Amino acid sequence: MRLAPLPRRQARPDGRGAHEWRRLIERRYARLAGLILLSFAFAWAPAALAAAGPRDVNRLHVRRQQALTQLLSAHQVYRSPSIRRSLGRSLPARTPLTGERTTLPVLRRSIRHGRRWLQVMLPGRPNSSSGWIEERGTHETRTKWRIIVNLSAREVRTYFDGHLRKSFSSVIGKPSTPTPPGNFFVEETVIMPATAPGGPYALALSARSDVLQDFDGGPGQIAIHGRDLLGGTLGQAQSHGCVRLSTSAITWLAGHIGPGVPVTIRR
Repeated sequence: MRLAPLPRRQARPDGRGAHEWRRLIERRYARLAGLILLSFAFAWAPAALAAAGPRDVNRLHVRRQQALTQLLSAHQVYRSPSIRRSLGRSLPARTPLTGERTTLPVLRRSIRHGRRWLQVMLPGRPNSSSGWIEERGTHETRTKWRIIVNLSAREVRTYFDGHLRKSFSSVIGKPSTPTPPGNFFVEETVIMPATAPGGPYALALSARSDVLQDFDGGPGQIAIHGRDLLGGTLGQAQSHGCVRLSTSAITWLAGHIGPGVPVTIRR
């Protein structure tokens, strides 16, 4: 905004000279302009985020890589990097369904008393838990894949190197048996028998149901799987907690996603 010129020697009632008064007015107009711009920014931000859509917002926060570790032998789990802080549980070297190497996302590393330690995500209850294992007897690897399940959108989104690759409509848990939110990982990729419900493939996750302690003889494990012999309408909440996909979608996932890939389930 342009200010009208002031007489050079005109005095103001408070005793300020014209040049000093001019600076005061300019500062006030600058503050006003700043407030206007700030108000515009606050009004614009939600609209811009809404226009960007949930995919663009999520993509900004997706890590490009995740460190993994494969167990070459069974490992004891500890509360902290110390052999005196046992959690009273162990991790087998191979997964129970397919016999693949147990593969875990690595969260942190530490060296204590000459031992190298890894903080890893743990399968099973409680959900989204972690613990420490010794690095000895493990093999380091990495993945660029990541899965984000958006429960409100009822969508499964797959990312590679931080970029969205595929998005699939899904069936999620019904209100009485909801799909649990949290940070998980793929324990193993299972080829389902033709007579088994949920085929043709299943990505068995580290997540467990918050409602069902056991289901169909299992520990209430959550999986991303197909709809064979189950049905369900994509985009609806109808499952016992698992995430169901179309045959083409789960077939694509099974061909790209391996053990250890992080899976985030968001409300």
